[in-house]
Formats: sequence, structure tokens, C-alpha cells
Amino acid sequence: MVEPLIELQDIKKQFPGVLALDGISLKIQPGEIHAIIGENGAGKSTLINILAGELQPDSGVILYQGKPQSIPNARASQAMGIRVVYQELALCPNLTVAENISLSQAATRYAFTPLNRAGITAQAQHALARLGMAQVNVQTQVSHLSVSLQQLVEIAKALSGECRVLVLDEPNSALTSEETEHLFQVLYQLRSQGVAILYVSHRLEEVMRLADRITVLRDGKYIETLDASQATVDQLIEKMVGRAIDALYERHQKPQIRPEVALEVSHLTSGNSVRDVSLDIHSGEVVGIAGLPDSGKDELVSCLFGLQSYERGQVRVNGQVITLKSPSQAIGQGLVLIPADRRGAGALLIMNVIDNISASTLKTVSRGGFLQRGDMRKIAQKYVRDMEIRTSKLTQQMATLSGGNQQKVILSRGLATKPQVLLLHEPTRGIDVGAKAEIYGILQALAAEGAAIGIISSELPELISQCDRILVMHAGEIRGEFSSAEAREEPILACAMGQLTHLPRAEQQA
Repeated sequence: MVEPLIELQDIKKQFPGVLALDGISLKIQPGEIHAIIGENGAGKSTLINILAGELQPDSGVILYQGKPQSIPNARASQAMGIRVVYQELALCPNLTVAENISLSQAATRYAFTPLNRAGITAQAQHALARLGMAQVNVQTQVSHLSVSLQQLVEIAKALSGECRVLVLDEPNSALTSEETEHLFQVLYQLRSQGVAILYVSHRLEEVMRLADRITVLRDGKYIETLDASQATVDQLIEKMVGRAIDALYERHQKPQIRPEVALEVSHLTSGNSVRDVSLDIHSGEVVGIAGLPDSGKDELVSCLFGLQSYERGQVRVNGQVITLKSPSQAIGQGLVLIPADRRGAGALLIMNVIDNISASTLKTVSRGGFLQRGDMRKIAQKYVRDMEIRTSKLTQQMATLSGGNQQKVILSRGLATKPQVLLLHEPTRGIDVGAKAEIYGILQALAAEGAAIGIISSELPELISQCDRILVMHAGEIRGEFSSAEAREEPILACAMGQLTHLPRAEQQA
């Protein structure tokens, strides 16, 4: 048997009140794609940070090519050929693509050594060519790239030096299906070159297709390593959560759609991104909005929450025309948005749970211009209890919560404003299957109580299972509307790609 490139033996790591890793043992072989899966809080991030030299284990042994090895810092990790690409991008937006790719090598240069601009450019072009991105201008400033291209630049940066172990944390969370497919082909090529790839993802179908072996972690413990070719999704879910989850996407409450229209959008137009869009959401109804990244669905969300202006059209909440020039105006008129960028736009990471939940309702917890901490605590206690948010204490820092619990806190903040309409943009991106099931249950209960809910998502199974209707956007327009009985992935994708129009007959004749 081939000697493992890296072997972890009985690794333990404890934080205050949390045993993050409880005796983890793991072998990483050269020339394999080894997936690590588990719920948020299973220990995946802690394990990655130990390999990256960002954290030190409390006990246990790390073997590198059979010899004990410490990884005291990031430089030592990189010297071993370990390259980590985190889910949260670590690019400098004010620098060019070439400059960003060269950063990983900058620390090895002697002080006051002049930069070899030609060498930096050539290195960046070579790294991008490995990813099939030779057409990208390496002199482009990173801030001018789409999120998906920035993700690929991050991977190119990792591949710019000697890479023996490539660690990828949710690498395709912002990629289209075509970009994901291309990434997989690159990973297969790296595997054939002997690179060990540690792949962390919540997308179990992708993991089963891509990986050679799959290791399951739960609550900081090693559960099992399986041959990917023999694993099933149900089996993996059961091992991740410690129990069987039957029909993850199943709706447990029947729709109770009411006649009154909570949100009505008429002929909304914003440049070429949103073109003459009309839609409505009834109280108690869950409406999904699907589309490819350039479809206009993201810009529509921004218009409805006052983040992007529109030249034409009207928005009504409960029959009243409202003005949407800022998020505070939207909130004041009954609209709430749960943003797609949880860590960048949703979570106040350096603040605690109490402050995060109260952030949208400061007027109601203030008297004489001073915040009433007691009132803020009562609100937080209610939502932590009702939403079953797992936190050691109400003053726990937001950054230390798992992704699923962060999402529940952000959702609680929105619900604390007592909204008429709740818009959720990629509500389960980057959270595990157990947390997904909990979020879905919360949304179903809210709809049963009469909330009008709009889900804007790139996950078609999520929309098909959770929505009473699905609207499909292409080139800034609504090109499809599907009832829950009609909703299937093939025609929805056809509408999203502009190959099909599927609208109610009245709209087709209009």
C-alpha cells in the first residue's frame, strides 16, 4: 500500500466550552481526492486550519511522509506543499490578478528585492492556463471580476507554487454548473499528477461523483471513511447527523395560501438587468425565483430591498405603493431580506448574538437615545429559543457560530422587524443537510402563519420542494412560471437558458 503523504493520529483541539476535534485520525494519500463531510460544527474547519498552520493541536501527531512534523505557521504549511483555498475569498481587490497570484510567493523573497513584473505576469498566466483560464487578462483588477472568476483566481493562486496537498473548502459555492464541471476536470488532472486533494463540501451528490474516498466527521469525532463508489446519499446523511433524515426537502405542512396579495411588483425595470418584471406573492405563499447567475434575479432582489434603483415600475405591500431607496426604507415598509453573502453582508461577525439579532430593531430597544440591554437580551432569548439556535451563551461572538446557526441568527434579526414579506437569497448556501432541514421547517411554519415568502436560489431541488410557484428569469425577464405540480428541473433549466418560455396563458397572450 502507498505510504500516506500526511497522516493525522489522535488529533485533539479544544476551545473554551467546545471540544472541536476529539481524537481525529486520518490518512491522506498522494494522487487521491479525499472528501471530508459533516454538519457545521463537525470539526472540518478546525482540521483545515491545523493543516494550514493557523491552529495548533492540543495533542496528537502529524506525520508527513512517515515522519513526525509540526506545522507551527502558514509558512511551514506552504513549505510542505500544502495549499488551502478557503470558502471565504482571501484576495486583495485593489490588486491585479497577477499580483494576487504572486502573493503566496512574496513572503519567500528577500527584503528590498525588486519585483520581477515580467516573471509575475508569466507565473500568473501559467497558473490560469492550468485552470483553462488563459483568456483572462492578468492585469485586470480583481474587484472588476465576477465572484465566480475571483474564486477561480483564488485556486490559481494556490497552484502557482509547488502544490502537493490541495485543500478546498466549498470551492464551487459561487461557481456555475459549467465552471464547476471545468474545476472537476482540473482536479482530476491534478490527481493524475500525484497531488493529494482534500475536498470539503456540503454537496453530497458532487462529493460522491468526485471523490475516491469520503471521511465523515460528527461533533468533532471521526465516524468512518467510505469508498465513494459504494456510498449513498442517505447513508452519508445518516452518518453525518447520527440519525436518518427521511425526505430532507419534504414539506411537512400543506400550503395555506390566502387571497390577499402581500407583495405586488408591476413592470419593474432597472437598466438591462431587470426588464419589465411583474410578479406577486400572496400571504401564506412561498414563491421561488430561479435563474442563472446573469439572469437578473440577483439584481431584482437588490431592487426590492432598496439596494439598487429602478427607473420604472411600482412595488406594493398589502396594496400600498411603497418607496424603495434604501434598506431601512424597505424594512420600515414591511420587507426583509436575508442576503446571500452571509458573512460579508449578513453577519456582524465581531459582535455577539444579542447585538446581531437586535440590529434591525434598534428603535424599539432604545429610550432617550440609549440602548436598553435588558430589552435586547429578551428579544435574543426569544429567538434563540424559538429558532433552536445552538450557542453557548447569548454573548457568544457571531464569528464562532456554525454557518447554520449564523443563518438562524440573521433570520431572527429579520423576523424581529415583524415583516409582511420575507425575501431569502440563497438561504441554505454553505450549510449542512441537518441545518437545511431546520431552516425549511422554520419557513414552512412562517408560511402557515401567513407570511409571504420569496426564495431566490440557484438550487433547483430546494425551489421545487419548498415553493408553491417558481418564477424563472432569463436576460432580466421572467420567462417561466411553474406551479408546484408542474415544477421539474428540465423545463425550469430550459427557461433559465432562454430555450423555452412557460408562462400562464393570459400572460402569453398579453
